[in-house]
Amino acid sequence: MNSIHFGAGNIGRGFIGKLLADAGINVTFADVDEKVINLLNTLNTYNVKVVGEECKTEVVTGVNAINSTSDELVELISKTDLITTAVGPNVLVIIASKLAQGLAMRFDANNEAFLNIIACENMIRGTSFLKAEVFKHLDEKYHAQAERLVGFVDSAVDRIVPPSESDDPLEVTVESFSEWIVDETQFRGETPVIEGMQKTDNLMAFIERKLFTLNTGHIMTAYLGALAGYDTVKNAIDDESVCSQVKQAMQESGEVLINRYGFEREAHNAYIEKIIGRFANPYLHDEIDRVGRQPIRKLGANDRLVKPLLGTIEYATANDMLLKGIAAAFKYTNSDDPQAVELQTSLSEAGFLATLEKYTGLSASSSEAVKIEKLFLEMA
Repeated sequence: MNSIHFGAGNIGRGFIGKLLADAGINVTFADVDEKVINLLNTLNTYNVKVVGEECKTEVVTGVNAINSTSDELVELISKTDLITTAVGPNVLVIIASKLAQGLAMRFDANNEAFLNIIACENMIRGTSFLKAEVFKHLDEKYHAQAERLVGFVDSAVDRIVPPSESDDPLEVTVESFSEWIVDETQFRGETPVIEGMQKTDNLMAFIERKLFTLNTGHIMTAYLGALAGYDTVKNAIDDESVCSQVKQAMQESGEVLINRYGFEREAHNAYIEKIIGRFANPYLHDEIDRVGRQPIRKLGANDRLVKPLLGTIEYATANDMLLKGIAAAFKYTNSDDPQAVELQTSLSEAGFLATLEKYTGLSASSSEAVKIEKLFLEMA
């Protein structure tokens, strides 16, 4: 089986690209970084440092790369069997036109083979979003054929991949834990067998479990840790006060999952403890500014802080610590992050409640907004 993986960065190489290669699938990375592209084409291999209770290095082999803006990529798309992405939600819009060109060439060549496309991004139903963008660029005469032959498969992904500290530009460091869950109802043709890819017919439960647990806990650790003066997630979570607050927020978001999907409380609490243990991994140097960046996106109504908060309102459950996490997000400063700069500018020019409403969708007159403002003003 041949595959194209959009995104040859640390997540692409250390997570999905590695799982595909380990499964014996031929992997071509599509990226714009010429240095990485040339190295992959010269070496056809790279190292992945896997850190958990112990450290080990695993070797990925048989890979190559192509420039994602090239015409050659269009031809490759017209012939491949599987396409995956790890590029970030904003870049999906950019690659959609190239995918549409490849599909058109594929159909013009009467290629009747099935193709499955899986966006492996930190966003809800990212592949469905990508499909809509692709169809904007794809001539309507191909739409029926695309529906019949191309599976746009939504997924949920979970693996912490911090920046590598190696001198080797291709080496990646990843935690030992990984989770890649796909919606088995959306595949076209035979579902590929890939170790590490879990199939489900209830994807949304797993998407929200990850969003409300790992992502909520991670961002809470970052913003509360930043307030306490820490520079890494591990240093922050090792602080008993930060850890207890993070755990409380995860338990609040967990109550939403328990009410919505029927998760067993004891099992979910064990999942929370596992997540906290991952944050405390001594081998992961995960910087606060890496996790906390792009606060505007992370304060969105469908993201890791406000979405679980809305769930607590829906089910009338506790949300004190989620409110505090949102307040802490507005305290986050980073002069190298355009979103953090924009947020702080809005606070100084428009005031807190107007800024809160603008970026979270929460009504400035709501009781939750009033509580968040009070917490914000109390923070150092």
